[in-house]
Amino acid sequence: MRLQGKSAVVTGGAGGIGRGITAAFLREGASVLVVDRDEEALRTAESELDAGDALRTLRCDLADPSAAEEIRAAAVGRFGGIDVLVNNAHASRQAPFAEHTQEMFALSFDTGFHATARLMQSCYPHLRERRGSVINFASGAGLDGQPNQASYAAAKEAIRGLSRVVANEWAADGINVNLISPIARTAGVDAWAKQRPEQYEQVVRKIPLGHMGDPETEIAPVAVFLASEDSAYMTGQTLMADGGTLMLR
Repeated sequence: MRLQGKSAVVTGGAGGIGRGITAAFLREGASVLVVDRDEEALRTAESELDAGDALRTLRCDLADPSAAEEIRAAAVGRFGGIDVLVNNAHASRQAPFAEHTQEMFALSFDTGFHATARLMQSCYPHLRERRGSVINFASGAGLDGQPNQASYAAAKEAIRGLSRVVANEWAADGINVNLISPIARTAGVDAWAKQRPEQYEQVVRKIPLGHMGDPETEIAPVAVFLASEDSAYMTGQTLMADGGTLMLR
C-alpha cells in the first residue's frame, strides 16, 4: 500500500472529489481526518467507508478563521502528525461578472483561497517534520476563463499562484506542493448542469476522452500519486485530470 503509515487531512472529504480521495487514501493505508461542514454527509461517509480508527471526521466551516487551528489540532491529536494536506473544499456561486456581488467573491475566497492559505500555514510545522505533501486544487474555470465563474476562477488562480510561491519556499524543508485541476462528475456538477445546461454540454464536448472523470477511480488516483513517494521529485506543478481538455505547455 502506497500510503501505509501516512496521516492525511482532506477538506470537503465527505462528498464529491474529496470523498473519492478519502476512499482511495484509506485503501492505500493512510489514516484520514475528513473535514466537512455537512454533518449528514460526514456520518454517511463514516458509516459507508467503515475504516475504523483510520478514519476520523470533523464538522467545520472553513470560512471561519479559527478553523485551520481546530483542524490541525484534531489531526495531530488523533494521528500524532500530518503527512498530507489536501485542500479540496471550495464553495462558490455562478453569475455573469456584471452581476457578481462582493458576497460572491467573499464566499469563494473565504472557503477557497483563504482557507487553503490558513491551513497550509497552520500545518506547516508538522509537514516540515515529516517532509510531507500539500495537494491543492486548481480549475479549468480559471485556466480557461469560463463564463459565469468570475469569483471561483479568481480564487482558484490565486491558489495556483500561492502554491508556486510556497513550493519554492518549502522545497528546502522537503515539502512538495502541487495542484490537481480536475473535471469530475459530482453532485455539485449535476446541479450546475441543471442550472446551466448549455454551458455543461459545452464543457463535455471539449473533453477529448469524452466524459467527466469519476471522483474515486479517475481523479483520486492522481491525489494518491501526489501523496506518495512516487512524486518525490515533483513540486509546484498543476496536474490536469480533465480528460485532456486543457493541455498545458
